[in-house]
Amino acid sequence: MPEENTIPLSNLQRRLPETPEEAIVLVVEDNVANFVLIARMLGYMGIHCEWKTSGYEVVEYADTLPRVDLILMDIRLPYEDGYSALRKIRSSPTLKDTLVIAVTAEASREQIHKAKAAGFDGFIGKPLDPDKFPEQIRRILSGESVWEL
Repeated sequence: MPEENTIPLSNLQRRLPETPEEAIVLVVEDNVANFVLIARMLGYMGIHCEWKTSGYEVVEYADTLPRVDLILMDIRLPYEDGYSALRKIRSSPTLKDTLVIAVTAEASREQIHKAKAAGFDGFIGKPLDPDKFPEQIRRILSGESVWEL
């Protein structure tokens, strides 16, 4: 298991944007209020984001975008949970190397271990902290792993 602040070797080949402002982030979140909060914080950082409300349509939708640098994935989603959506993302030729961060209210050490074992690239627990979230995203986009409750 990688240390909490290192990038797994398999992730070193990933293309990361030069600056956060160049990033395209796909937010997979079924709660409108949570999405609005995330979108506002990303917008404040100058980051463009797209939105999907369920996991089952992530791959199909992401394939319509010019690129996706980061996916912020809720775990508890309608129709298909975040773990199932992650499996589809990892099997997609165009998305398999995309950074996928679990963003969930199910925030515990046990859930962090489960997310690591499933292949997520990081974990941010809800409720999101507006004072910490921008820095967490900057760290992720600069290639640092973030696994925080």
